[in-house]
Amino acid sequence: MTGKLKVGVLVSGSGTNLQAIIDEIAQGLPVEIVYVVSSRPDAYGIERAKAAGIPVLVLNRSVYEDTAVADTMIAETLKAAEAEYVIMAGYMRRVTDVLLDAFPNRVVNLHPALLPSFVGAHAIQDAFDAGVKVTGVTVHFANAQYDMGPIIAQRPVIVREDDTVDTLEERIHETEHELFPQVLGWIAEGRVSVGDDGKVHIKAE
Repeated sequence: MTGKLKVGVLVSGSGTNLQAIIDEIAQGLPVEIVYVVSSRPDAYGIERAKAAGIPVLVLNRSVYEDTAVADTMIAETLKAAEAEYVIMAGYMRRVTDVLLDAFPNRVVNLHPALLPSFVGAHAIQDAFDAGVKVTGVTVHFANAQYDMGPIIAQRPVIVREDDTVDTLEERIHETEHELFPQVLGWIAEGRVSVGDDGKVHIKAE
């Protein structure tokens, strides 16, 4: 793959992972964010996008009353902006086949646990409550099975004896901010593919 990888980024909240990607782009990450989509009009990620000069599509709860309609709007917007990949960075809506079919094996999600453990929206709390000694971060391709798409990369986070949910969450987010841009770099370099076995394969540098 030559040139910069063009991506659309989906957010629902504060947008710290969006900011981490923006910051790494400033340091030479070969990625261009062509559009940011927010599922909420009050998400702070919108302000981060505007500050970086990135156009934003803002949706709301009423739009998501028909999720297929919402995903059609997203797909059409990102296609028009020539996005090659869709990046879910703290996006709290489940994507439908409409978006998945528009970007086959090109919708990338970030999950704050070591999948397939602790799926769902409360992964950090669930891992903490379970008393695990190691949790972490997963970057994977999204598919029709929630939090079950092919895994691209994982990084562990040790649960310390003195951890609270808040301190654990802070370190998980720090790990996300490192791993997510790194994976995008691999994709931009053309090193990531999904094989006939359904698993992700990463070429050596």
